[in-house]
Parts: sequence; C-alpha cells; structure tokens
Amino acid sequence: MPDVNADSGTTGTHPPGTVRARLAVPGAVLAAVAAAFGYVGAVDPNEPGHYPVCPLLRTTGLYCPGCGGLRSAHAFVHGDLLTALHANAVAVAGYLVFALVWAVWVVRAVRGRPLRIDLRPAPLWALGALLLVFTVVRNLPFGGWLHP
Repeated sequence: MPDVNADSGTTGTHPPGTVRARLAVPGAVLAAVAAAFGYVGAVDPNEPGHYPVCPLLRTTGLYCPGCGGLRSAHAFVHGDLLTALHANAVAVAGYLVFALVWAVWVVRAVRGRPLRIDLRPAPLWALGALLLVFTVVRNLPFGGWLHP
C-alpha cells in the first residue's frame, strides 16, 4: 500500500512535480532579490538624486528603521560589512535571516515538503519591540553610532 505524504496530502512515494518545478518559485524569488541587490550595488545610493529621500526623515528629521537600508545594501553587495552594519544593522540582520529562510525553503522544496512559517504572536511582538527600540535609540543623542 502506498504511503501518504502528510504535508502534501498526496499518495505515493514521490511528492508531486519534479524538483525543477518545486524550485521554480524559490528560484524566482532569489532572482528578484539578486536583481534588486544588483541594481542597488550598481546605482550608488550615496549619490544624491538616484533614490527618493525617506519621507519621515524629510518631514521630521527622524530616522525610521529603514533609513540607511539602501546604503547598507550597497555596502553589503560590495563586501563592506562594517559600512553595511553602520548604515543599518537591522537591514543586515534581515539579509541574513532572508538567506537562512530561503535556504530552508530550497531544502524543503527539494524534499517535496512545503515551507511553513508559523510565527506565534510573541516573536512578532518581540520583533516589533526590537524595531521600536532600534528606532528610538538611533534618534537619541547617544545613539549616533546607529545613524546611517
């Protein structure tokens, strides 16, 4: 009797679709992210006029959690990790989290298992609190080391 794949609900010993088909979506996501990083790596955000200014920074003078993200991505693409961290440390952590989640996604896709991210409220609240603390500290006088 064939076994049942609990994750996909299909019967048989092989998951549905070929490995190539299961890797299509993660591959497309990687291509889009690589294209975005390639563009930011080629078009320097440190040169005025290439990208819009953060609306919060323009109107209030306060740095949002994303301020410096493009400069961080540019430095990251060019291998300058210290500059990337200085521009936006949270963004660099986000790049690394994305890489980890993407790698898990690919491994699960090859094995024919879906990627399931089931975040409970506590980690989401913790992430929100981290972003709030990061935003507040980078706008205080002693948080100048977190300015982009």
